[in-house]
Amino acid sequence: MRIKSFIITLVGVGMAAGSVFLAKDYIGKQEGAAVASASQEMVDIVVAREDIDFGQPIGLHSLTTQAWPANAVPNGAYTSVNALVSTDPDQSRRALTRLYQGEVVLSSKLSRPGERVTIVQKLGENTRAMAIKVDATTAVGGFVTPGDFVDIVLTEGGSSQLRAGTILQNIRVIGVDQQSEENSDQPVVARTVTVEVTADQGQRLALAQRAGTLSLTLRTLNSVENEELELIQLDDLFHNSGPKEVVEVNGNAEPAPAPAPVRRSVTVRRGVTEETVYVK
Repeated sequence: MRIKSFIITLVGVGMAAGSVFLAKDYIGKQEGAAVASASQEMVDIVVAREDIDFGQPIGLHSLTTQAWPANAVPNGAYTSVNALVSTDPDQSRRALTRLYQGEVVLSSKLSRPGERVTIVQKLGENTRAMAIKVDATTAVGGFVTPGDFVDIVLTEGGSSQLRAGTILQNIRVIGVDQQSEENSDQPVVARTVTVEVTADQGQRLALAQRAGTLSLTLRTLNSVENEELELIQLDDLFHNSGPKEVVEVNGNAEPAPAPAPVRRSVTVRRGVTEETVYVK
């Protein structure tokens, strides 16, 4: 009995000692993490003090600094405002895209010192910018804005020969009149829309502008594959009477002859005689 009590006491003491050890280890790790966090090195990086539009010069008034963990500084970030802003206005850097207040200013979003910033910086590799004439009707009521993707439809001909067809699909809009800001969400009734096209597409577009009227159709934000679209004519808008009946004559398929016209008639009775009179 004494041996059993001794063993139980020994086990209890061991468990208590283990609990104390684990608690001290946990507390030590927490304290170490707190000390490491408190002693983490911080550096100042340049951020936008206010919103900066595309093409706007970068000045001291539009920049500020913010503390940032040294081991998490983004590539291309600046650590000094003075290293970014030039005292010579002709050597100012400009924004290549819209920068928002509090956003880290990266070298990839700025032009080189003194570089002109135009819509050319928005073009992709081996593409061109081309403007087309539009109005409220042909430009989706003014709801087309820079950054949207559109299809371009040509309407040409006249009277019964009027026809329309989609000549280009999934074309990016890079400018509306003189505005190229892609974050604008205000409808504008424009006179010109500038689109990004390849050399071949530019030739097609130039020819189409001379041939007839161009209209834009705004594409959905969801991914949509281009599809082959047939040219439609005015007659296609109305229901046809269906295919003509074909009969075989001497082994050759020929259209069936048109039915004889229906003539209206009136029967006239005079006594015991009657006469059929056809109405012209």
